[in-house]
Formats: sequence, structure tokens, C-alpha cells
Amino acid sequence: MEIPSASSDRATDAAERVRRVAVELAALSQDGATFAQDRYDQVRYAQANRLAAELFAVLTDRPADDLHLELGRDSGYATPKVDVRGVLFDDDERVLLMQERSDGMWCPPGGWADPLDTPRTAVLREVREESGYEAEVVKLFACWERDVQGHTPPLPVAVFKLFFLCRATGDVRPAQELETLDVGWFPLDALPPLSPGRVTERQLRRALDHHRDPALPVDLD
Repeated sequence: MEIPSASSDRATDAAERVRRVAVELAALSQDGATFAQDRYDQVRYAQANRLAAELFAVLTDRPADDLHLELGRDSGYATPKVDVRGVLFDDDERVLLMQERSDGMWCPPGGWADPLDTPRTAVLREVREESGYEAEVVKLFACWERDVQGHTPPLPVAVFKLFFLCRATGDVRPAQELETLDVGWFPLDALPPLSPGRVTERQLRRALDHHRDPALPVDLD
């Protein structure tokens, strides 16, 4: 087994520090553009936004212009985005996963919460649309910060990931083909390739802990 060198560890730490600076710079530029009254200040905040995009471009190999447009879509005070995930287990403790059309990998159904959603309606809609299963929420078992959880690839925004333990109600329809390639139930010891930006094996195993004991406290990290 190849052991990471100290230099590679330092490079990884440095990249993460740069990413965190870029996220904060992007948030400051968005807040400044929201509240600045002077047009010169607005120009300066726009320049700060472009600098944040340049930093992200170095880290991700994505074009800076694309990132600048992505960062410019948000307005108002900068806050974390909200991602919801619905985790379902069957009687054999197999987990329900859907294969993402975007990367061909697997994850629990989920996605961005929409305006006017409640957390419950958001996750149940995602489960229904991406897996075809009607479900009910058992509990919110985790609120995780994407960066702390080590998801990849890095994003230019902060994200709170809300994980819900859900239960299938028995009604099943075809999943929407727009985002879903396939749907299946998997034992945790035989998982397909997981989509690293959406879920980790550790998170699924923690979900199983909550499935076995719903009285466990919510994970906050």
C-alpha cells in the first residue's frame, strides 16, 4: 500500500486552506454587493467575486468564467445551501440507492431544497422523483456540513446536508429518467461506487445505526 508523503499531505492541506479562503471571499463579495450603496464599492466587490472564481478555477480545473457566473447567481446575504437526502432500509437492512445520470455513481435520493419547501416535503419529493418510492419521514438523523464531511469535488459555496431516515409506504412508480439511471437495494457490505459529492459509506453506516435505534440523538457536524 502506498503511504502518502508528508509533502502530499501539506499540498492537500494548502489546497483546502485556499478553498476555504475562496469560499469566504465569495461570501464577502456577495454580502458587499448586496449592501453597498456606492457604485465604486460595488465594482470592488465584483472584482472580489472574480478573484474568488479564479481561486476555485485553480483548485478544480473548471473555467474561471463559468465559476464567476455560478457565484453570481446568488444574491442577498450569503448563507449555506441546503441539500436533503432520504435514506431508506428494507427488512434485510439493505439501503435504497439511485444511480445518478450526472456521474453514473450511486447515492440516496436527494438534492437541493426548493423555495417554499419544508424539509419534510423536500426530501419526500426527492425520494419519490428519483427512486419512484412513496415514503414517510421517520426522523432527521443528521445535519452535516459538506466541507467537514470531506465530500469531493470542492464546491464554491458552503452546504448543509440534511439526512432523513425514511420508510417506504409501499407505493412504487417509475423514477424520473431526467436524473436517474437505475434504482436498487444494496447491503452495506456490497455497495456500488458511491457519488462522493453526495454521500459516503460512513454516512450510510451511521444511517443504519439510526435505523436500528431511532432514539439516537441527531448527528451535528
